[in-house]
Amino acid sequence: MLSQLRPAISLTVLFTLLTGLAYPLAMTGLAQTLFPAAANGSLIEREGTVIGSSLIAQPFAGPGHLHPRPSASGWNAAGTGASNLGPTSAALIAAVAERRAAWEALNGAPAPIDAVTASGSGLDPDISPETALAQADRIAAARGADPTAVRALIEASVQGRTFGLYGEPRVNVLLTNIALDDAFPMPPAGN
Repeated sequence: MLSQLRPAISLTVLFTLLTGLAYPLAMTGLAQTLFPAAANGSLIEREGTVIGSSLIAQPFAGPGHLHPRPSASGWNAAGTGASNLGPTSAALIAAVAERRAAWEALNGAPAPIDAVTASGSGLDPDISPETALAQADRIAAARGADPTAVRALIEASVQGRTFGLYGEPRVNVLLTNIALDDAFPMPPAGN
């Protein structure tokens, strides 16, 4: 029996060290070397303070910022997920109608589909170029900026398909809001 037990224990220890220690350390080292920003969560810093990640949406509600897609999780990365409501759900239909009315009242334009429907994770950092551009006039008015210049900045922020093949053109909300803050600072309160 010992002749069978010894190789079993040896292989268990060997593969635990190999797959549980050596491989994860090698992959972490490789990721840190080749893709350090992505390996560390694609965090965005301003003046030494982390303000977000380009991979995770966060709520922006002010009239001078791009607004992200709705989130079923309230943009809480600890509890992500969809609402799991089907397309015939009365609650989902009512929520989308409420979001549509609010979006159209705020922006004065028909709501694009991604402006009123939540993503599967609830943390999608991107919106469609159509949704971003539909918010340009509101943003320009709140910042006292030229609407044409705001549209040009948004158009310059459009990211194409990954490798020219995958996904759809998109606008990262956090990165574009940072660019808006840099190019068109918000006027002081009370002006």
